[in-house]
Amino acid sequence: MRLWSLHPCYLDAQGLVALWREGLLARAVLKQQTQGYRHHPQLARFQACQKPVVAINHYLRAVFAEARKRGYHFDVAKLGPRERCARIDVATGQLEYEWEHLRTKLRQRNRAQYMQNQGVKAPRPHPRFQACAGGVAPWERTTTPRRAT
Repeated sequence: MRLWSLHPCYLDAQGLVALWREGLLARAVLKQQTQGYRHHPQLARFQACQKPVVAINHYLRAVFAEARKRGYHFDVAKLGPRERCARIDVATGQLEYEWEHLRTKLRQRNRAQYMQNQGVKAPRPHPRFQACAGGVAPWERTTTPRRAT
């Protein structure tokens, strides 16, 4: 499961569809409608919210908006009603880590999207998140050492 901290505009079609599906799975986990993935580290930041399901709904609405912009037909009815929800902090180190991870994926599977993202020096966070100072998140599974937060 990968719930990107990056804005969904940087994803290719395959990544955007996967994000929608994985976001819906995360929503089911947060609603306690499934037994699997309950302790998945990607869910930690949503579980830390006062209203985790509302937070994931907001997250998915931004994914839906990007899909709609591209002419895809995702079913927004799968999400609950709109409610107010505070944005979630994401460290710039986490954004940088995910940016390199995404670039590596795109370089291999979608050269056109990789090239389209080439000019981006500081990628925007997903609209649900707000960037703040810090390193890679403690819940992130990395193979490289983390910078101090």
